[in-house]
Amino acid sequence: MNIPTSYKKAARTALTGAAIFGALGAVAAFAQDAAPAVEAVVEAAAPTPDKGDTTWMLISTILVIAMTIPGLALFYGGLVRSKNVLSVLMQVLAGFSIIALLWVVYGYTIAFGGDGSGAYFGGFDKLFLAGVTPDSTAATFSQGVVIPELTFVIFQLTFAAITPALIIGAIAERVKFGSVMLFIVIWFTFSYLPVAHMVWAGGGLLFEMGALDFAGGAVVHINAGVAGLVAAIVLGPRVGFGKENMAPHNLTIAFIGACLLWVGWFGFNAGSNLEANGLTAQAVLNTITATAAAALAWSLGEKITRGHASLLGAISGAVAGLVAITPAAGLAGTVGSIFLGAIAGFICLWAVVSLKPMLKYDDSLDVFGVHGVGGIVGAIGTAVVAAPSLGGFGPGGAEYTIGGQLGTQLTAVVIVIVWTAVVSLVGLYVVKAIMGLRPTEAEEREGLDISSHGERAYN
Repeated sequence: MNIPTSYKKAARTALTGAAIFGALGAVAAFAQDAAPAVEAVVEAAAPTPDKGDTTWMLISTILVIAMTIPGLALFYGGLVRSKNVLSVLMQVLAGFSIIALLWVVYGYTIAFGGDGSGAYFGGFDKLFLAGVTPDSTAATFSQGVVIPELTFVIFQLTFAAITPALIIGAIAERVKFGSVMLFIVIWFTFSYLPVAHMVWAGGGLLFEMGALDFAGGAVVHINAGVAGLVAAIVLGPRVGFGKENMAPHNLTIAFIGACLLWVGWFGFNAGSNLEANGLTAQAVLNTITATAAAALAWSLGEKITRGHASLLGAISGAVAGLVAITPAAGLAGTVGSIFLGAIAGFICLWAVVSLKPMLKYDDSLDVFGVHGVGGIVGAIGTAVVAAPSLGGFGPGGAEYTIGGQLGTQLTAVVIVIVWTAVVSLVGLYVVKAIMGLRPTEAEEREGLDISSHGERAYN
């Protein structure tokens, strides 16, 4: 049978169209059936927080809380006179509590929020932790490794809370409770948060400059130490300073506090690695060896210069070592950490025994001498001990140069010193204008436990 050519073309066209639509239908059906599998592959490819890393970070957070309350509180409490011990404990506890709440409200977003473009401040996109959920994640230092963002939030909360509390030691025994709290709020907002952003956040001025601060030598210790010095000078000396006995009332309590600081500092330093691996173990070891070297160096220095090694000196040296190794905790090798700790022990002893009397400022518990000077020694020393050629773990490998990094570290130290000094000075005068700073002379002589809180530590 002859089929017209036009019919043949029409038939071929129809068959081709049917084949195409059939193929498209098959593809659609396959895609629908394969969708769950594709989603599973995509989900599997996304970084998932490791439970071990998360657990370690939560433990580190708890350790840092322990180094503040009760660690720092007891250390400071034992070093003041008995009539002021409760005032110091209360100031540390209340200060920690205030900053914990402010961190959630606006602290985290100013320090770590935004798109990473701010040189001095983050953004306001995470006010009241907006967008931070149990499912959101934060990156660590390793490629593709993350932890829950909430874990990072609360870990950094503890750093923010302990730093203003350190300042309390410089002005202990001579400042009104309400004035301390107001100053802490001002200083936290305008000094701690910007410095933390500049040093630790992407886009931050010092971060982009390449400054190294593994766990807070500049952010915590230089920041608070210089603020303490400024506050001590502005407030002036305690009533009877240089004339009356102002020795620590209970070195046993101070010793317990110092030991709690050392234990809690493992969370402070090793936790700053943000995951649990070999470098975390190195940070733990460095925190042991540098601290031990500093305690022994301070004791040796006392023996040479004063004829005896004291317990007060040993625990002060231990804290100086903890401070000095903080910026280099995950960057130094073991031998480098020992040298850094020993050097800090000797230099901080000089700052407390010689520099303070020379300049005649009344830093009640030597916050500047230990934290300020120790932080400066540690920040500058990090440039040396982090060098891969000396067994360190600094960035860049063979391209790392001590001279280049030293210039960066010095620049960062100067910027932080100037920033916190200006904020502290302005903050103190604002508080003075609003509510005054010091109690009356009679109240100070009676003791702040009674005059500020209506209670005594010992009956």
